[in-house]
Amino acid sequence: MKNLFTELRVALIATIVLALLVCGIYPAMVWVVAQGLFPTEAKGSLIMRGGKITGSDLIGQGFIDSKYFHPRPSAAGSGYDATSSGGTNLGPTSKRLVDTIKQRVFAYRSENGLAPDILVPADAVTASASGLDPHISLKNAYLQAPRVAKARELSEKTVLREVAIATESRDLGILGEARVNVLKLNIALDGILR
Repeated sequence: MKNLFTELRVALIATIVLALLVCGIYPAMVWVVAQGLFPTEAKGSLIMRGGKITGSDLIGQGFIDSKYFHPRPSAAGSGYDATSSGGTNLGPTSKRLVDTIKQRVFAYRSENGLAPDILVPADAVTASASGLDPHISLKNAYLQAPRVAKARELSEKTVLREVAIATESRDLGILGEARVNVLKLNIALDGILR
């Protein structure tokens, strides 16, 4: 019986020590380091405009007005819901996925005035794994630029200059592709005075 109480005492002490380490000390250390080294990222990479939070650099949001660049489609909740992040999990042989992409290709071509022979970028018609990707490809941005320029009564050259400014290069110079943050680009375009 004495051995049982010794083992229980050891197990209880180990549980308390691990709970303090894993649930208290470790998270506190991570928070302190994040606040010290990466304060903007630790606070959600929020974009402020006029003293108000406009969005996050890391989370996509929906834009439907023709004067805005449109993001990738979203499968997160009812669309760009950060509390319901996730993809559709539909495979390449899914009839539902194929039909959805066909509808999106048709809608993309219609809204951007594209000829039937122009290829639509994959990121324009497929959702990302999280459904919250804040970026679009350069090709996607270039195809949307004429629509945005016309809706804003700006020259295409002006809009393409803003696309170039908003373009982010590959991570570490080799990972991924060059991309455009849709929220930052749309905010920059809203700031242009005619």
